[in-house]
Amino acid sequence: MNADLHEPPDSDASPSHLRNWLSLAGAITAIGSLFAFVFLVAIDTFAREGNPYLGILTYLVAPTFLILGLALILAGWWWQRRRAGRRPVAGGAPGLAIDLRRPRDRRYLLLFGSGGVLFLLLTAFGSYQTYHFTESVTFCGQTCHGVMQPEFTTYQHGAHARVSCADCHIGAGASWYVKSKISGTYQVYATTFNKYERPIPTPIKNLRPAQETCERCHWPEKFTGNLDRTYVHYLSNKNNTPYTVRLSLRVGGGQPGQGFFGGIHWHMNVANRVEYYASDPQRQTIPWIRTHSLATGEVRVYRTKDFTGEPPAGAIRVMDCMDCHNRPAHAYQTANEAVEMNIALGRINAELPNIKTTAVKALTQTYPDNDRAAEGIAVALRAKYGAAEDLSTTIAAVQRIYQENFFPRMKADWRKYPSNIGHKNWPGCFRCHDNNHRTVDGNQAVRSSDCTACHNILAQGRGEELTAVTPAGQAFRHPGGELDPDLLCSDCHNGGIQGK
Repeated sequence: MNADLHEPPDSDASPSHLRNWLSLAGAITAIGSLFAFVFLVAIDTFAREGNPYLGILTYLVAPTFLILGLALILAGWWWQRRRAGRRPVAGGAPGLAIDLRRPRDRRYLLLFGSGGVLFLLLTAFGSYQTYHFTESVTFCGQTCHGVMQPEFTTYQHGAHARVSCADCHIGAGASWYVKSKISGTYQVYATTFNKYERPIPTPIKNLRPAQETCERCHWPEKFTGNLDRTYVHYLSNKNNTPYTVRLSLRVGGGQPGQGFFGGIHWHMNVANRVEYYASDPQRQTIPWIRTHSLATGEVRVYRTKDFTGEPPAGAIRVMDCMDCHNRPAHAYQTANEAVEMNIALGRINAELPNIKTTAVKALTQTYPDNDRAAEGIAVALRAKYGAAEDLSTTIAAVQRIYQENFFPRMKADWRKYPSNIGHKNWPGCFRCHDNNHRTVDGNQAVRSSDCTACHNILAQGRGEELTAVTPAGQAFRHPGGELDPDLLCSDCHNGGIQGK
């Protein structure tokens, strides 16, 4: 009982096989990853919104390093035990010994403690910065998702270029929180092992409802009224003849009790509920529609003549913003639209005969990659116009159009992604408003989308014709001749060569 407290331990006691530098390194790794895990869990719990990539860091990356640290500890133990078995020494296997009576050990322990604290602080700082980085557009579009190059490029030129990816693609609430984590984990797997589809299929089935995204910024009850829009086009002829249409779009909106409501946004009015069944994955063919007036309780069901029975269970979708604004942040320009815009901006020389047709044709050829596309576009334009013309600006503009809207590696361009706004290049509005959807008795049809149902043509043509504004609206004058009433716009126009 009076033994000297500083007396070294009995020489017969064998030091632990865990006392070695490999196990110590494993312990440091395990402690650091455990600290990072706890810190990330705290961020994940108290963050304003969930982040699936934070979930990957928290529940996949941090535990991986924790397991690695534990594996190093066991490896050091096994190595030390095997070493002791091969070369037994008196007093057991040699191991890591710290004696605080020695000044050197005290200095080492102080350095180790200071380094450990610094390591934990750097772990916390790195974890916090990593959390913010995983929410950034750079991470989503470039660092982790090279596969998302088409979406990232079109996003930069879209209407929501100042809205971060996470604001729309990350769900709030417990259920969407879990879904986003599962989706994010699978995306890492698909990207790592090249298991993703080309092009990326749309619409996204697990996207959170528009009420939880769009309506955070866009107030659905607000009456918008009419919007004045001007669309500049150029005909596919030798002179690239300009043809401009100025429209008054009847956007409408609002809700009963707060003023007038109606217009295009009637579909999203809080007093109405519109449901539909689409028979194809891209929701372009809609044979069944049901409308429900929440004010009167009236319910109407419309079907196409070749659709009988009821839609499959669980296949009915409640219409929301994304059913019309289905490309709100990642809009691919059609070849026609992009060339017309560049002609209007003076980047493409409108004096070159048939330049619109020539440029669109060059853009819509099949190229294996962007470098071959740039070369092919230059060759095509020079072959058409010869070396006498100054084509440098025009060639550069057409090449830029390709870089921003065509992605051969991902097999992505406007032809793969229908846009439901309007009805020129895709059915859009005419998916429902085509005079083919009627009630069972055949007496009522979905209102037809003629040229005045959703907009008035205020002026059209070119030159002085555009100064003759008609508030009551003008009849549409099709520049290619009389229209066949049985054809939709998209039956002839799809954004490619000569309106095809």
